[in-house]
Amino acid sequence: MTSAETLPAYERDPYLRELSTRVIDVGTEKGRPFAVLEDTILYPEGGGQPPDFGLIGDVRVLDVRKQDGAVRHFTERAVGEGPCVVTLDWARRFDHMQQHTGQHLLSAVADARFGWETTAFHLGPEVCDVELAVKELGAEACVALEEAVAGEIRSARAVRPRRVSREEYAALAVRSRGLPDGHEGDVRLIEIDGVDLNTCGGTHLASTAELEAVALLGTESLRGGTRLFFVVGGRVRARLRDRESQAAGLRKILLAPDAGLVAAAEALSAKALLEAKNVERLTEQLAELVALELAGKPGSLVDWHGEGRDASFLSRVARTLSLTAKEKAAFLTARNPAGVLFLVVAGDGMPADVPAMGRAAAEVLGGRGGGSGRLFQGKAPGLDGREAALKRIEEIVSQITD
Repeated sequence: MTSAETLPAYERDPYLRELSTRVIDVGTEKGRPFAVLEDTILYPEGGGQPPDFGLIGDVRVLDVRKQDGAVRHFTERAVGEGPCVVTLDWARRFDHMQQHTGQHLLSAVADARFGWETTAFHLGPEVCDVELAVKELGAEACVALEEAVAGEIRSARAVRPRRVSREEYAALAVRSRGLPDGHEGDVRLIEIDGVDLNTCGGTHLASTAELEAVALLGTESLRGGTRLFFVVGGRVRARLRDRESQAAGLRKILLAPDAGLVAAAEALSAKALLEAKNVERLTEQLAELVALELAGKPGSLVDWHGEGRDASFLSRVARTLSLTAKEKAAFLTARNPAGVLFLVVAGDGMPADVPAMGRAAAEVLGGRGGGSGRLFQGKAPGLDGREAALKRIEEIVSQITD
């Protein structure tokens, strides 16, 4: 059995925030400097729990990993061997303790009360999730589960780690998905008094009261089961603050109380959709009018520039023009926040090499593009060469029409 003296400080006392110890080895891995300490309060990533952050002296610890039996502290710059003080990023640690302990309680209640076994767990930077072996989890079921978990939080049940031999482990009713392949030695368990006994190597709270609250956020179907999203403790309060701030902003914009925000947003969305359709219809009509105006101009080549117009508008103009003025060619340009566009088009009655005219325009404009048949379109860095490009196209057209 592992003795308490041989356990790392993060396991002996997960509430310890500072530790005097020694750097006993240093090195680099893939260009990242690391230090191995005689003892550490920084938890190495594992068991679904992210690593702790902190300081070795005044050097930031960016990652902690357990490799070949040693805990490597990856730092922003190299540190030297010898005495040091390790400081824990306590806010990050306590958040992880809340989320991880909350997951233990949530999974235990889901299994014991409802028969929904946990098959996976993920502790994310903002939201956590568990995968439950239940095909569907409706709103009423989520409320029932959340209420059951809240009851255990109010009961302030003690949370205790302990280590047992493999023989003791085999005789206990442990909620576990099994030990890792190749596991040797004793087994670490986390017990929530009267509720759960589970294998785990992570850091945990001392009481369910410190969870404060567990809020279930939603579900999605996954691999024949259900992924359930949740937050615990400080994340619940932070999320509530954010949502209240957002609601205040929406109330101001939509001029509606909280209860009417969704209806007001839906009405505004429907109005915007209708207006967008009207704008699209008017834009199509404008493109047709531009094309008809160009079709009525004299000569075999016409040109037009649309400030603020996009490629779709130019294509509409070109399409209508090619159908209404089959013996004309056109050089169309537009400029919008995305850049400068140009387009060369010719009707079926104009025996012109449109790709050649387009390449000529692109060369003068310093742009690039492509096309085949009766249409060439491209982009350019600016319009300084527009008149010169138009002149090049005129020369090509004049050779055909003369």
